[in-house]
Amino acid sequence: MNITLTDVNKSNYEDVCDLSVAENQYEYVAENMWSLVESKFNTSYQTRAICLDGKPVGFFMWVPETKQRISIWRFMVDQNYQNKGIGRNALLLAIDEIKRTDGLEEIEICYNPNNPVAKDFYATFGFVEVGMDQEGNDVLAIIKI
Repeated sequence: MNITLTDVNKSNYEDVCDLSVAENQYEYVAENMWSLVESKFNTSYQTRAICLDGKPVGFFMWVPETKQRISIWRFMVDQNYQNKGIGRNALLLAIDEIKRTDGLEEIEICYNPNNPVAKDFYATFGFVEVGMDQEGNDVLAIIKI
């Protein structure tokens, strides 16, 4: 299984937009198309296609909140590729890439407290819950670098 992260570009953005999670996950994940639009108007937002053997099967977007903190705003794997270890491998790659940012002190991620999988999944990577986000809707978890 060859998992890579590649920039979302002219040759793969349509494939990324066509990806979707299962219906019971819709409330937890924003549409990739919306994220790509956001990234075009906020040039510091980083987008990556999660590729399996060169084919987009998932999506990431992370955002520098400050010079010391980057937040993973979007992370999804298409419903047809879930439960195969792709997300786990992709998140390791993303964390490794993000950690190479000069001056970085922490990586954060937010997730819906009703998401039955998120807390345990992110904890295995070292994310520690520190409370709720500013809006009080999502759990905020961080990794200290």
